Amino acid sequence: MVQTEYTSQFQGKSSFPASQKVYKEGSQPSIRVPFRQVALTPTTGRFGQEENAPLSIYDTSGPYSDAAASLDLRQGLPAMRREWIMARGDVEEYDGYGVPLQGKNVAQPFPALARKPLRGKAGMAPTQIRYAREGVVTPEMEFIGIREGIDPEYVRDEIARGRAIIPSNINHPESEPMIIGRNFLVKVNANIGNSAITSSIEEEVEKMLWATKWGADTVMDLSTGRDIHTTREWILRNSPVPIGTVPIYQALEKVGDDPSELTWELYRDTLIEQAEQGVDYFTSTPACGCSMCR
Repeated sequence: MVQTEYTSQFQGKSSFPASQKVYKEGSQPSIRVPFRQVALTPTTGRFGQEENAPLSIYDTSGPYSDAAASLDLRQGLPAMRREWIMARGDVEEYDGYGVPLQGKNVAQPFPALARKPLRGKAGMAPTQIRYAREGVVTPEMEFIGIREGIDPEYVRDEIARGRAIIPSNINHPESEPMIIGRNFLVKVNANIGNSAITSSIEEEVEKMLWATKWGADTVMDLSTGRDIHTTREWILRNSPVPIGTVPIYQALEKVGDDPSELTWELYRDTLIEQAEQGVDYFTSTPACGCSMCR
């Protein structure tokens, strides 16, 4: 069972004694961009000591490093992007797939999520590239502009030209917007995931917390063991960064790890299921280089 309370290693600023969580507000109160403000020691020189202003740095840790936040893993993070997504008027709720009957799902389901998955309305594509090409600077683009220290209009232009992406699924509103592209800050991915041999949901959530605490911009859930759907649900609902997967792993779980039983329909349904959960990006072929992928 996943813990209901955080230890000091994840909650607040205890792990970063010379810094604090700060926010820069955008054009509306809901756009609060996080930074870690690091206190700098004075510089000593021939004319004595010179005070140095604090340094604000990119922060991937989400609300976990905010001493003022009230968090519970069983409730998940606040759906900070939900307001922006719904305000655009191009999505609708529907019933979705729910927890799959195939595979082994015996772990405790995530208890708090009551909302239905979202999809684009007929004829609509609720994607950042569509908005960008229509000339719209979305709250996500403004958030990223503040985070990267650049003009939000430049963010929009790079996305419209196909030179950058915002991996932000409309069904993962807990995530803080980030961008990947040639003219933006370098991003770092971390791999987590259970196996048939070891690990639990609690351990995978903890891995995600450690990864984002120490600066991972995205996290890949490479689970190949039991309860892949449920494990991913706990991770997504508590992750402030985009989550990716290798969908074939869960598809194989559904057929008892027998590749001869795989069908296109089953694989397609797995893709839809994961998109409904909020997975932000897929890789079709594993390429991490580990023995499992080889």
